[in-house]
Formats: sequence, C-alpha cells, structure tokens
Amino acid sequence: MYNELFNHINRFIDLNSDEQETLASLLKSFSFKKKAFLLEQGQVCRANYFVVKGCIRLYFIDIKGAEQTTQFGIENWWLTDLTSFLFQKPSEFFIQAAENTEVIAIDQHDYDEMFKKIPKIERYFRLVLQKNHQASQRRIMFLYSFTAEERYHHFNGLFPEFVQRVPQYMLASYLGFTPEFLSKIRAKK
Repeated sequence: MYNELFNHINRFIDLNSDEQETLASLLKSFSFKKKAFLLEQGQVCRANYFVVKGCIRLYFIDIKGAEQTTQFGIENWWLTDLTSFLFQKPSEFFIQAAENTEVIAIDQHDYDEMFKKIPKIERYFRLVLQKNHQASQRRIMFLYSFTAEERYHHFNGLFPEFVQRVPQYMLASYLGFTPEFLSKIRAKK
C-alpha cells in the first residue's frame, strides 16, 4: 500500500519489515482532485504530504492579490507548510492539487511518535530536509542572479516534462514573472 514511500525511504536508510509495519500504522492515504485544497491560509497544517502521483503546490497571496507559488511537490517529493506543521500555528500559505493527486500523509500528532518508534527515520527526514533546503537556496539565487528568460530556460532544461504538466500561470508564478511574459518567452522558440 505504501510501497512508493518505502522505496523512497530505502534510498536513504534501511527499514526492516517491522519498522515498515510500524510506520504504515501511522500513515494515511488521500486522493485529491485537481484544484482541491489540502490546506488553506489561516488553517493549521496538520500533515506532511508525500506525493505518490500527481502534483501539489504551496503558494501565498501577495499584497497585490496575486498567487505566488513557492514550491511544487511531484512524485516522490514531500510538501508541507513546515512552520505551521511543526509549531501548529495558522498557515500563511495554501496547499493545492495542481493535478489529480494521490498522497501519503503523516499527521502532526503522529510525527514525534514516528521518531520515537523508529529513531533512524529521523535521519531520512533530515536528509530530505537538507535536499529541500539546498533546492530552496538555489531557487533564491536563481531569482536574483538570472534574468526571467534565463530562469525559464534553466528550469525547463532541468524539468522539461514538469514544465508541460502544470498550468502556465502556476509556472510563471514559481519563476517570478507573469503568465503573459511566459507566453512571450515560449513564443520566441
């Protein structure tokens, strides 16, 4: 039932069958239709989501009323509002399905229990968070160092299939420009 997640975990650490069974008892599976919200601004984030199939995004509404996508989560990626999740404070973000999506969730109230019952899983989550932090730092660097067009071509070079999967306005928001500008870049090709 949770094979995709166990396969991902086993890329970083080895879980034996008893540990997998213990972890499985703490997990839940959910399916979301495209555009469904997993979290809305003002709610407390109660879960960390592992994407089995599909795509979710984390975004906020800026002072001009525009959506600003800060993260995407596709297959084998985790996504949550970490601040709201860890500290159980109201979120400033939305988490929305960008496609029909299947996720595996670990609830906040089971998070510490998971670490107590399976201590080595902390190493897995530390490594995942390190990779996530590194990706966030690089994204910030690209936002400040690359022109908008360079950001698009760089991202498209890294994730060509992904660029075709998400709506243009979400991709433009993530890359830091308008959908109209994205249309102009694509038209140049």
